[in-house]
Amino acid sequence: MSLRAFGGPSLYVQGAGALADLGPRIAALGARPFVVADAVVAELLGHRLRAAVGAGATFATFGGECTAAEIDRLSAAARAAEAGVVLGVGGGKAIDTAKGVCMALSCPLAIVPTIASNDSPTSRLAVLYTADHVLAEVRLMATNPDLVLVDTAVIAQAPARFFAAGIGDALSKKFEVEQCAAAGGLNFYKGAPTELALAIAERCYAIVRADGEAAMAAVGRKAPDAAMEKVVEATILLSGLAFESGGLSIAHSLTRGFSAVPEISRALHGEQVALGLMAQLVAEGRDAAFLDDLKAFYAAIGLPASLAAFGVSDPAAVDVIVDVSWRTAPYIRNFRPELSQAQLHAALASLMT
Repeated sequence: MSLRAFGGPSLYVQGAGALADLGPRIAALGARPFVVADAVVAELLGHRLRAAVGAGATFATFGGECTAAEIDRLSAAARAAEAGVVLGVGGGKAIDTAKGVCMALSCPLAIVPTIASNDSPTSRLAVLYTADHVLAEVRLMATNPDLVLVDTAVIAQAPARFFAAGIGDALSKKFEVEQCAAAGGLNFYKGAPTELALAIAERCYAIVRADGEAAMAAVGRKAPDAAMEKVVEATILLSGLAFESGGLSIAHSLTRGFSAVPEISRALHGEQVALGLMAQLVAEGRDAAFLDDLKAFYAAIGLPASLAAFGVSDPAAVDVIVDVSWRTAPYIRNFRPELSQAQLHAALASLMT
C-alpha cells in the first residue's frame, strides 16, 4: 500500500494590490533577485517590479517558449548575477522557465502570475517544450515555490480568454483526482491521493461552476470582485493543490496528443484540458443531461467543447492524439473501469463536431 502525500507552496498571497507586498516578501527569501519575465510583462509592470525588488535585482527577458535551451541560457545569466532568489513573472511558460532556473541554481523561488490561465504557479512541475511547441519533458523541483503572490487587479487586466482557460484547467480536477484515487494511482509526490486533495478538488469544481460566469463578467469590467477572487483562488491555488496532490487522469493525458496536432498545439493549456475533460466524461459514460449542462457552461465561458472548435476537421487527427497520448502520458491508465485505447478513441471521436 502506498503512503499518502500532500504538498504545496510555502506561502500563497492573493488580493487586489498584492504586488505592493512583494518587496518584503522577496527580501525574506534572499538577496539579488533574478527576475524572469517576457518583454510585454516587463513593459507593463517593470517599474512596479523594480520598485519592489530594488536596485540589486537583475531583469532577464524570457524568449517566449519554455525549452531546455532557454532555461540553460537564463541559468547562466542568473549564475553570472550571483542571484540569491529567482522571481518568475508572467504566464505559465515564463513561470516554468523560472522554475528551471531555480532548479539549476538551487535557490528560493517566488512566482507572480500575471494571468490566471492555468495552475502552474503553485506547483513544482516545469513543462518543457521543443522550439516548435511540442511537449518535450516535465521536470520536478525538489520543493514547491517558496512564495506565490497573485495580484487580482493585475489578473483582471489580462484578456478574458486567459481567464476562461484557467477555468477550463480547473474544471477537470474533480474528475481526474477521483479517477486517480479510484485506480490506485499516484500523485506527483509519488504517494496516494489524500482525502484533503479529494476535498480540494471537489471544492474547486463547486466554486468554478457557481461563480465562473460572474467572475468572467468581472474580468470583462477589468475590476476584481468577490466572485473573481473566489475563482482566482480556485483556478490557481485549489486547482494546483488538487492536481499535484490528487493526481491526474484522461483529461490531462490527452494534452500530450493535442500538442502533436498543429491546430490544437497553438491553443492554451486550459482550452486543451477542457476538451480532454469532455472526452474523459464521455468515456466515463456520463449521461446526455450532464454533458449538455457542462457544454452550456463551456459556451457561457468561451471554452471549446469539440475538435471542430479548434479548427480540426480531419478524423485522422483523433488517431494521432490517442496514439501519442496512450504511449507517452504517464497517468492515462488512472481510470476505472480500465479503459482501452479503442474506447478512448471512440470517446474523442464523438467530439469531432
